[in-house]
Amino acid sequence: MKNFIYKNQNIIFILLISFFSILINLYYGYRGIFPIDSFLIFDSGYNVLNGSYPFKDYWSITGPLLDYIQALFFFIFGINWFSYIFHASIINLILALFSYFVFKELGFKKSNSFFYSIGIALLAYPSIGSPFIDHHSTIFSILAIYCFVLAQKNEKKILFIFIPIFLGMSFLSKQIPATYIIILLGFTLLFENIYNFNKQKIYYIFLGTVLFLLFIFLIFTINQITLNSFLLQYILYPISIGSNRFANLNINIDIIFSQFKFIYFSLFPLIIIFIKILLQKQKTQDQIGDLRIIFLIIAMIFIFITTQIITQNQILIFFLIPMITAFSHIYCIKYLNSKYLIYILILLCLFSVTKYHFRFNEEKKFMELSKVNIELAEDAKQIDKIFSGLKWITTYYPKEPHKEINNLIEIKKYLQKDLNSKIIISDYQFFLTLTKAKFSSPNKWYDSMSIPSSKNKYYIDYKNFFIEKIKKNNIEKIYNIGPKNYLPVLYSYFQDMINNNNCITSKEINEMLIIYDITNCNL
Repeated sequence: MKNFIYKNQNIIFILLISFFSILINLYYGYRGIFPIDSFLIFDSGYNVLNGSYPFKDYWSITGPLLDYIQALFFFIFGINWFSYIFHASIINLILALFSYFVFKELGFKKSNSFFYSIGIALLAYPSIGSPFIDHHSTIFSILAIYCFVLAQKNEKKILFIFIPIFLGMSFLSKQIPATYIIILLGFTLLFENIYNFNKQKIYYIFLGTVLFLLFIFLIFTINQITLNSFLLQYILYPISIGSNRFANLNINIDIIFSQFKFIYFSLFPLIIIFIKILLQKQKTQDQIGDLRIIFLIIAMIFIFITTQIITQNQILIFFLIPMITAFSHIYCIKYLNSKYLIYILILLCLFSVTKYHFRFNEEKKFMELSKVNIELAEDAKQIDKIFSGLKWITTYYPKEPHKEINNLIEIKKYLQKDLNSKIIISDYQFFLTLTKAKFSSPNKWYDSMSIPSSKNKYYIDYKNFFIEKIKKNNIEKIYNIGPKNYLPVLYSYFQDMINNNNCITSKEINEMLIIYDITNCNL
C-alpha cells in the first residue's frame, strides 16, 4: 500500500487539491450573504444567457467577462445557486492546481507543494464563495505571472501564448490590478528581449494577443456591442472616478503596514535572496532566471497591496501568504540553506492561514458578517428553489433573517403579478432571474461609483443612455428593493425632462419595496 501511494503520490495530491479546492468553496459559498457582492453577477449572467449584453443593454463599469462565464455555467449546470458557486469553486481549483505545478517545477518536493497549495485554496475564494470581480482579476493576473515563471524555468516558449490571454481575462474581470500587472510584465518582457532577443517568445506573445483580441472582436460583433460604448463605460468613466479616489486617499501606517504585516514577513526572505543574487558579480544563467522570477513575485505582491490600498475594499489578498512563503521556502533551500528560517516560514504560514481562515471563512469578515450569528441563518429555498441549501443571513436583518426572507417572498409574488414594464433597482440582483423578466435595469449594479454624478464629465452620456433604455423598454414603474433608496440618485437623470415635478408617485408595499410610477412623466 505504501509503495502504491509513493508511486502515485503526484496523482493523489492533484486529486486531493482538486476536491478540497471545490468542496471548501462550495461549503463557505452556502454560508451567509452580502447582497451587493454576493449577487453581483447573478442577474447579469442570466442577462447574457437570454440575449442582453453589457455595454449595449446595461451600463457596466466592471468585469463583463464574469457575466459571460456565469452565463456558460448557468447553461451547463442550470440556473441555481450551485452553478453560481461552482463557477467560483472552479477558479479556486485552477489557482490551487496551477500553484502546485509551479512549485513542483521550481524543484519543490511534492508534499511541500501540496501543503502550500492547500493553504492557497483555503484562503483564495472561500472568503466570499461567489464569483467576484476582484478575485477573478487577481487570480488571472497570478496565472499570467505563473506562465512567465514556468516558461522561464523550463524554456517552454509555447507558454508565452497564455500570458496575454490571462492578462486579457484579468483586465476584463476588473481594470486593476490587471493594468498594473500588464505594465509590469510588458516592461519585463521588453527588457528581456532587448538583452536576449528571442523570436519564438515574441511570436507566441503576439499570437496569444491576436487570438484573445480576435475572440473579443467576435463577441462584440455577434452581440452588437460598439467599441465606443466599451471605451466609455469600461475605460474612460472608471478613469475619471479613479482619479478622485487617488485625491481622497487616506493613507497611514496602519493601512500600509499593520494590515499586511504577515505578507511582508513572508516576503522578507525573498527580498534578501534577491539582493544577494543581484550583488554577485558573476551570475549563472540559472541565477539570472531566478532573479527575474523573484523580482516578478516581489513586484506582483506590492502591486496587489497598492491595489488594496487604492480601492479601500475589504482585503482579499491574504491567500498570497501561503503563496509567498512557498516561493521563500523554495529559494531559501537554494540560496540560504537555513533550516531555522524554513521552520519559521512554515510556522508563519500555518499561523496566518489559520488566523485568516477563521476571520474570513468562519466569521465571514469579507462579507461584513463577523458580528452576525450564522447559526440564525435560514434555508433560502423559501425564497425560491434555485437557492436550495443556501444559509440565508445578511447584515440588513442579522437577527431576523426570516423577516427578510418573508419580505423578499412578498416582493417576488408582487413582481410576478405586475406585468407592466419596469426597472428593478436592488442589491438583491436575482429578481430578474426569478421573474423571467426581459428587462431589469439600465445599470448592472448601483452604488456611488457605478453611476456618474452631475459633476462628472460623463454625466450626460449616462443620462442619455438611461433615458434611452426607459423609452425603448416602455418603462412605467421603478421598483426599489431593499433598505437602500436609489431613486434620489437616479432622479437627476430625468428630472429636467419632466414637465411636472410631482409626476412621480410612490407606493410602499413593505419595508423593503417602494414602487415609483413614472407613467405621468413626459420623458
